[in-house]
Amino acid sequence: MRIVFMGTPEISRKSLQRLYDEKHEIVGVFTGEDKRRGRGMTLSQSPVKELALSERTPVYHPADLTRETVSGLKPDIIAVVAFGKILRKEILDLPPLGCVNIHGSLLPKYRGAAPIQHAILNGERESGVTSMYMAEGIDDGDMIFMRKTAISSDETSGDLFSRLGDMGAELLAETISAIEQGTAPRIPQNHDEATYAPMLKKETAPIDFHSSMREIQCKVRAFIPWPVATIEHGGRTVKVYGAEATDFFCEVPSGTIISESERGIEIACSDGAVIITRLQAPGGKILSAADYLRGCRKV
Repeated sequence: MRIVFMGTPEISRKSLQRLYDEKHEIVGVFTGEDKRRGRGMTLSQSPVKELALSERTPVYHPADLTRETVSGLKPDIIAVVAFGKILRKEILDLPPLGCVNIHGSLLPKYRGAAPIQHAILNGERESGVTSMYMAEGIDDGDMIFMRKTAISSDETSGDLFSRLGDMGAELLAETISAIEQGTAPRIPQNHDEATYAPMLKKETAPIDFHSSMREIQCKVRAFIPWPVATIEHGGRTVKVYGAEATDFFCEVPSGTIISESERGIEIACSDGAVIITRLQAPGGKILSAADYLRGCRKV
């Protein structure tokens, strides 16, 4: 079976690697443009592109995503994992076995670009991956298979991305096999139960201490590795990588710093206080709150 693969980040690379491992015929890979990254602004390739080139598979970019280019590859099926681009109907209709997508949520919940982050942000106890046939709408096609997993209380979006990437690779292989054998089901989604998960924005990084302890903890976890939640401390914007709830409560306005100690920076919120335990000053390293505060005292 001739497969065209579309994806860009590490979570996509895992799925593509699984297809190579199972000796599928990958006739072309579409991935994001090379980007400049890091302090040196070095031009770098996506994880998917690096893998595809190492396997000597033709690589294409979003600008190449035309009917002529894709039809020239004669795909039996198109497999999409975190590609980040909407496929037009003329592309969706090309492969005789359809276009399938691996989505990082339990559909129909959390359709959209950031399902993993929103699951943690909203305090969900469970997440997973869903394989589905792609349609013209956003993640609204018929489902094929679904796999669930519990979200641990300290898991960040980065942690969950990694786990779901492994699960998604397994699910894609299973889905491709079922389609090849003609045994894949088509399960319509209940659109009335759909929720949406738009991309996180850097502008939403500041922590609102009028929120509850649990909401703040969830935000800190959800915003790692990007855009990372922030607080204002010592006249500068500081990134927050860890927050714990306390049993402390006093009649002070939300956002008031109650104490600074070896445990961390204790800040009042709507239903008590949270302790900020890990931070990163602008241009600095991620530190425990204790080390961060010692550095502040030296300035």
